[in-house]
Amino acid sequence: MRAQVLYGIGNLKYTEVDTPTPKSGEALIRVERCGICGSDVPRIFKTGAHNMPLIPGHEMAGVIESCPDRPDLVGKRTGIFPLIPCKECTQCRAGHYEMCINYDYLGSRSDGGFAEYVVAPLWNLLPIPEDIGAEDAAMLEPMCVAAHALRLVGLLGKSTEVKGSSIVVCGLGTIGLLTALFLKDAGYDDVLFVGNKDIQKKKLLEMGYDDAQFIDVRYCDPVAAIMDRTGGAGADYYLECIGRSESYEQAVKCTGPLGHIMLVGNPASDMELPREVYWKILRNQMTLQGTWNSGFPDDWSYALERLTTWTALKAAGNPAFLPSDLITHRFTLEDLPKGLDIMHRKSQDYVKVMVEI
Repeated sequence: MRAQVLYGIGNLKYTEVDTPTPKSGEALIRVERCGICGSDVPRIFKTGAHNMPLIPGHEMAGVIESCPDRPDLVGKRTGIFPLIPCKECTQCRAGHYEMCINYDYLGSRSDGGFAEYVVAPLWNLLPIPEDIGAEDAAMLEPMCVAAHALRLVGLLGKSTEVKGSSIVVCGLGTIGLLTALFLKDAGYDDVLFVGNKDIQKKKLLEMGYDDAQFIDVRYCDPVAAIMDRTGGAGADYYLECIGRSESYEQAVKCTGPLGHIMLVGNPASDMELPREVYWKILRNQMTLQGTWNSGFPDDWSYALERLTTWTALKAAGNPAFLPSDLITHRFTLEDLPKGLDIMHRKSQDYVKVMVEI
């Protein structure tokens, strides 16, 4: 099969490799689409993967090609939860598989989806209805990361009283915009978004948000703008989806007493807070929480249910924004490096770069 193989830092090659063979409890999946995640960029250009040579890519979906234990599944479409838990550690036994201490991971520890085929455990597969497009199916992984953050901070399935809270989402890459999509779907109105690109604002408007809800850091001080929009009270909930020290500090400054901060963005560097900003966490008795990955199967089942609803709405001619509407660039597997280059050099505005296998 053809695959993009990472042999070392900065050494990604499109080459022929052996098609993997599924063992008992596994399936061979023909990959249809695989998105490039922001985490793939440093993995390929800066840090390398845990094991190399390795096929990267973890935002994938496809069709089951063969399955020793379940031949009835051959030909079925599937999403793939990329984290493979040990199911034996304390967190796994508690059902917190995303916090497994002995996990494997498709695309960073084992071969992933930048290939014609990938092998995954049956446990990690989520059946995909025929009416869900291949691109939307591949968007399930980042969708579930966003849903997981919202669920942990308490913003999914909550009462009308909670839905009246003020919310800020800072950072409008794929995860931030999918967070926006879930908030709109859940009925939250008092939401502000902090970004710095026209494409981000365009996508928010397409979702149904108002122009005034976008705070553009290119033209204003976001701290002053948020405090002004919240009447000086600060946000009740602040989701930080960037992972930089300055945005972490901004989150604390802009969150009100008894407020909740959810840290979503992977750290780009060491995270530091000035002493007076740290004091605000203590004196305002804030709740500071982090998230990583997504919960399987709960977050995946929720995301698929919402995706199915949105797809049906759009098919019936109703206004509906689908996760695939965030895709700004599409490349073949062979041309995948062109998409990586755009993300690495930030030479063009983009949201999601999708690879068509």
